[in-house]
Amino acid sequence: MEIRIESLIEGAQRARGTVVIIDVFRAFTTAAVALSRGASRIIMVAEPDEALQLRDKGIGELCVGEVDGKRPEGFDLGNSPYDMARASLAGKVIIQSTRAGTVGVASVRGAAMIYGTALVTAEATARSILRDNPPLVTIVAMGLNGRVRTDEDELCALYLRNLLEGRRPDTEALRKLVLESGEVAKFMVPDPPHSYPEDCGIAMEIDKFDFAVRIARESDFFVARRCE
Repeated sequence: MEIRIESLIEGAQRARGTVVIIDVFRAFTTAAVALSRGASRIIMVAEPDEALQLRDKGIGELCVGEVDGKRPEGFDLGNSPYDMARASLAGKVIIQSTRAGTVGVASVRGAAMIYGTALVTAEATARSILRDNPPLVTIVAMGLNGRVRTDEDELCALYLRNLLEGRRPDTEALRKLVLESGEVAKFMVPDPPHSYPEDCGIAMEIDKFDFAVRIARESDFFVARRCE
């Protein structure tokens, strides 16, 4: 198995094989929490207007996401795992739009399989990939708005590569590294309902979930579901 690590939107565009898009703060932590609480699936789109249009057409029930970290006008919930943990989601279809994670998914071309991954699902993602044993895996750390590299996504990419190669890094050391990074500070001065200190805490629950978030093209949409 060949494993490549890429970064940002350009990396997502270059990605081939089984592609893992990483967004720890917060898109794919949010998605994992939503699926853990019974959301049936998540439709992932790049633009907020597209999300609103899909909800208006009855294709999904809740719009979730952010622009510059803040909940877009008309959205039901922000891009917040803490919001997801308190919401009633059982059986609901969510439409998610963020400036890094879902934009990264929409940027992928030529992938055999796509996963949306954060630290909370890293081990489950590795397990699912190893089960399929693809010849090529591309891991893409999306960073801030898909334009600036960030420690949490780059470190998550390295952690996942280590798991795929049969190594077991020290998760407490990993957690400490991420918590010392620059992106953490924004959660300590929350601007409700957009971000909370709890968002960071949930994102740091490494390997919390026993399922991966697998994304497949269904008709005209990228759709994320649990992959046990």
